[in-house]
Amino acid sequence: MRASAAEARAPREYHVSVRGDDSADGSEARMLRTISAAARLAQAGDVITVHEGVYRERIAPPRGGTSDRERIVYRAAPGEKVVVKGSEVIRGWQKVQNDTWKVALPNRFFGDFNPYSDLIRGDWFNPKRRAHHTGAVYLNEHWLTEAAQLDDVLKPAGEAPLWFGKVDEETTTIWAQFKGVDPNEAEVEINVRRAVFYPEKPGINYITVRGFSMMHAATPWAPPTAEQIGLIGTHWSKGWIIENNDIRYSTCVGVTLGKYGDRWDNTSQNTAEGYVKTIERALENGWSRENIGHHVVRNNRISHCEQAGIVGSLGAVFSTITGNVIHDIHVRRLFTGAEMAGIKIHAAIDTLISGNHIYRTTRGIWLDWMAQGTRVTRNLLHDNTGSQDLFVEVDHGPFLVDNNLFLSPTSLLDMSEGGAYAHNLMAGRIALRPELRRETPFHKPHSTHVAGLRNIQGGDDRFYNNLLIAPAGLAGYDKAAQLVEMGGNVFLKGAQASAHEQAPLVQPAFDPGIQLAEKPDGVYLEIALDKAWAGGPPRPLVTTDRLGRAAIPNLPCEQPDGSPYRLDADYFGKKRNEASPFPGPFECPGGGKQVLKVWPVTVPE
Repeated sequence: MRASAAEARAPREYHVSVRGDDSADGSEARMLRTISAAARLAQAGDVITVHEGVYRERIAPPRGGTSDRERIVYRAAPGEKVVVKGSEVIRGWQKVQNDTWKVALPNRFFGDFNPYSDLIRGDWFNPKRRAHHTGAVYLNEHWLTEAAQLDDVLKPAGEAPLWFGKVDEETTTIWAQFKGVDPNEAEVEINVRRAVFYPEKPGINYITVRGFSMMHAATPWAPPTAEQIGLIGTHWSKGWIIENNDIRYSTCVGVTLGKYGDRWDNTSQNTAEGYVKTIERALENGWSRENIGHHVVRNNRISHCEQAGIVGSLGAVFSTITGNVIHDIHVRRLFTGAEMAGIKIHAAIDTLISGNHIYRTTRGIWLDWMAQGTRVTRNLLHDNTGSQDLFVEVDHGPFLVDNNLFLSPTSLLDMSEGGAYAHNLMAGRIALRPELRRETPFHKPHSTHVAGLRNIQGGDDRFYNNLLIAPAGLAGYDKAAQLVEMGGNVFLKGAQASAHEQAPLVQPAFDPGIQLAEKPDGVYLEIALDKAWAGGPPRPLVTTDRLGRAAIPNLPCEQPDGSPYRLDADYFGKKRNEASPFPGPFECPGGGKQVLKVWPVTVPE
């Protein structure tokens, strides 16, 4: 029997070089010039190897792989620095006054997309009474700040240099402050592309993107009710792997695992009912375990995004987000809204968020709607000011939060139910709020299929074996509308226990003296522990059986494959004492002052 052409085709490796030619065949001897040219040629099973240099292009893969084993791999050549930018270098700046220079560009320079006339807008966006554009100006790869009006740019530069743009029928004029710098002799770049790596159409599955530095994208606001375009994004697909990349300087979002676009984008009137309609349409458009999600985002550094590091509405189901460093997210705060976080996921169904280091964000992790079967584990969060390390909003559970280090001023805002919190270190405030106005979905087990809609009464949570340091405390749960189960928690430095816990260990005079320090080889936590906490009544091991069932969906807290949880390893992967595990994320490393390397951490398989 003759093999088909597809079966007979051997996988190919295409090579790309800044010294290549797009008319070449892509062999190692005759390399292509652009990544996009290689993308047009690559078929399932092929590898695109990009060699050292700076590439200024938008890669829109026209096709993906056919399975996890037959994917299309985009990779930076091992050991080589490959940078892909959505910006272009701009020369021809003219001095105006003070520190201000200007440049005039013909509109045809931008083609069919001009970021300097492209306003940031959309559902749940608040511009703070001024205009914001997706354009940006960069000096030595770091962005300047968009001014609200031209007069601000004409003044002497302050600590944060400004820029301002104006577009008329034929010309785009940009004014910018360059303090003590001649922009014609420095590296000055401006945004010209909406994204760096993003398919034009949905359903481009099984793509791997590995080892690149990607920066400078004029990304739009990405609410849950619209197509979510990131500097790199999956565009309503399945099975991507985004790993070992440096992703930075995106006007709104770095990585999107989001929904498709349609004529209802940004028409929800900021209502829960509007998003419920979005979910109904998504189900009609193939939202299922078989078609969507199953992405892996791992070991990336994601920074300098003014909305979020990672966003996913509906498209992040059954995914894994692990080992990423996410920082400097929404730090300028020129605008606001309801979508800003290091990681912001709507419908984190059976999604694992593990081993991430998240800091200097307005909010660390935000699980908004439909966190069911979700696990948040072994994450390090600190210096997230203005909001919380973790916000769970209008979720019915079950979801599991375990072995995390929550070290910011506010650890948790719980506006959900059906959550399980075990073996966490919580050093910031904990707040509980019901949400009676909105009815949000819960699902059939391990499925996107909606089983019903309910509001959030509050409660139906479990807190086991946590280490809480004031201002953290659980007394706020005394007024929870639904039953709350607690046990094995330790309360230090004035942290208040809940009346729901029968025998809490409360030591108001014990100060663990938490200090976090960054050293050349990683991040270290200094903390005092008491070996005596291992004594007293035994703390049962946290398991699926012990956690029971979340009330509204009537489902157990179990792993995505249906197997039970057994929390028998700590933050470092160290085996716990199953007869009576030590409270908090560390399995009794010793008594007294401890200095523990908490990032990076390699957890044994």
